[in-house]
Amino acid sequence: MTLIDIQRIFNRALLLTFDKKKLLLMSIVLALCGVMVVFCRGLAVNSSQYVALSLTFIPVFLCTGVLLSAGILLIRIYHDEVKSKKIKYRDILAKSWEIIIGASYFAIPVILSYLLLWMLMGIFVLLRELPGIGEFFGAFLAFGPFLLNLGSLVLCVLSLSMLYFIAPVVALKGTNRMQLAKVLMWRLQSDVFSNLFLGVIAVLPLILFLAMLIAAAFLTGTVCFACEKPMFFIMQWFIIMIPFVALLSPAVVFFFNFAAEAHVLIMKKNT
Repeated sequence: MTLIDIQRIFNRALLLTFDKKKLLLMSIVLALCGVMVVFCRGLAVNSSQYVALSLTFIPVFLCTGVLLSAGILLIRIYHDEVKSKKIKYRDILAKSWEIIIGASYFAIPVILSYLLLWMLMGIFVLLRELPGIGEFFGAFLAFGPFLLNLGSLVLCVLSLSMLYFIAPVVALKGTNRMQLAKVLMWRLQSDVFSNLFLGVIAVLPLILFLAMLIAAAFLTGTVCFACEKPMFFIMQWFIIMIPFVALLSPAVVFFFNFAAEAHVLIMKKNT
């Protein structure tokens, strides 16, 4: 694998990103994810920090399953585009329906893991509220919430890794768990550096776009249209979500295109 190979797959993935149908499809999927995020943000208004924390992470893990299914469909479309085949979205969706539904279940272990961490966090919250000795437990056992929050962030990274590593394998090989585990282990063990390097290239535009859009959304909410009533707060973020998902769609489509290219490149390199 050389720099020319990376340049070639990057340019091809970028060139095939700006397709109107794919961008529209991803905008719809991201809008669905945005509705979940906005709904959870609305529930978190005026709630305790413990509840607000859970409502921050849960939509992330729920969106992982949705994006994984959408990514599989996009990669199958991209596979036909690269081979210059005639593309019919309806036919590809019909052939991929069972795989798309089955792939969404890969997010369940992550969700259950977070719920376990959240319940453990609740134990520390209860200890902190004990009269008289609560502050002592809060200080002495501070490492517990720290490790649990760290675990939640690790699960977020794991969710993003699932989209990068699992989506191409499932899209091209199916949902056979034994075969999936075998391919993933072989790929990760064969060339760790190349996997990480290509993963950074795939996710960098997504992180940059997401950071700028989140910053712009929060600045808009705090400077221009601050709403105190929960109903108007939710409505505000729902309206902001519309241009948000439209501008984020190209970065997500490129992420899955490049993930597919990286998978094929590494598999060819090590065979």
